[in-house]
Amino acid sequence: MTWAAEKIAVILVIVAGGGACHSFNKPKVQWETAAVDRGRIVARVTATGTLSALVTVQVGSQVSGRIQRLFVDYNSPVKKGQLIAKIDPQLFQASLEQARANYVAAQGNLLKAQVQADQSEIDFKRQAALAERKLIAQADYDTAKSTWAANKAQVAVNEGNLQQAKAALNQARVNLAYANIVSPTDGVVISRSVDVGQTVAAAMQAPTLFTIAEDLRKMQVDTSVAEADVGKLTAGMDATFLVDAFPGEHFKGKVRQIRNAAQTVQNVVTYDAVIDVDNAELKLRPGMTANVNFVFANRDNVLRVPNAALRFRPSPEVFAALKLEGKRGRGGEELGAGIAVAAEGRPAAGWPRGKSFGAGARLDEAPDRKSVWLLAQDLPSPVRVRIGASDGSKSEIVEGTLAEGDRVITDATVSGTSAARVGLPGMPAPPQSGRGGPRL
Repeated sequence: MTWAAEKIAVILVIVAGGGACHSFNKPKVQWETAAVDRGRIVARVTATGTLSALVTVQVGSQVSGRIQRLFVDYNSPVKKGQLIAKIDPQLFQASLEQARANYVAAQGNLLKAQVQADQSEIDFKRQAALAERKLIAQADYDTAKSTWAANKAQVAVNEGNLQQAKAALNQARVNLAYANIVSPTDGVVISRSVDVGQTVAAAMQAPTLFTIAEDLRKMQVDTSVAEADVGKLTAGMDATFLVDAFPGEHFKGKVRQIRNAAQTVQNVVTYDAVIDVDNAELKLRPGMTANVNFVFANRDNVLRVPNAALRFRPSPEVFAALKLEGKRGRGGEELGAGIAVAAEGRPAAGWPRGKSFGAGARLDEAPDRKSVWLLAQDLPSPVRVRIGASDGSKSEIVEGTLAEGDRVITDATVSGTSAARVGLPGMPAPPQSGRGGPRL
């Protein structure tokens, strides 16, 4: 091969490489689509909660002392009025004996005061008779009168002391009775906080000795529902929940009330939705964590679209990569005048005036108004729809021109590759170019 022929061959190779580079650098839009179908939509609100008995009573001690005996333990069934614990009564018995002695002493003091009052009354009457006959001085008469009055007052004082002693005696009896801890209700002991020999102090507040659940066959779930979802719940609504102790087993309940007291934790506002639960088999236990589902919408055989399609908006790179002048979409809108210039914020033909439908712009007019991009004949076309219930992955189409089997866009990427450097021994590799071949 002559030198000229070799040069021509090299030039052809370089030109071919440049053409390949131009071809590989051409942006390509890769679409990810999903089909519009029909099926069931079940809209749920999920929340977590804790199981507890309908009535839980904390049994405390009214008096301080050392625990002498315990008559029940964890899971023990109890009846109302049953003795469940006993505090050492020795101090209370001593106090009772002292109060009884004080009461007897008060009775004696009252009797003594009454005798003195009676005697002073007799002396006064005698002095009064003598005074009428001018046989005693006026001072003696006045002294007898004042002594009688003082003794009557002392009787009143001793009557008060007797009542105080009687009250102290009654208090000592009550304290002695409080040494016996009894159950205030029928139920089951679910917690015990003391042991024999432990000293409980009731000076500031009553210490909790036992926690008794009234009836574990009827329980409730206290759930924390986010403020965004609480408006979807109503009293009487059915609910289902799962617990980790019985995986796969669904328990049923009914919403009793939605409490108005808000709970704020780290700026997150939740509300307590209380669910009544039948626990006839006693499988559920207080304190279990329940994962609750509230079904607020159930639709059968509805037109469904993936939520990813509702979130999709073409990027500016997609608009720039599409060459759509002169082509029209499904609704007859001119794609070249609309989509190709959407990045500039100008509305497409047939779209409402005064709205910008650029890259990433929303076609929504209301919270239930969304837009999806339909792929027909390899061309994207926006379609406005009104959505209904959603199960988190798909949403119900209530209004719009979508039909079953349509392909809606869920994602789009623009990809391009560059040709490899081409060169022969003794000749430089051609420079990279995105629009044409290498310069010779």
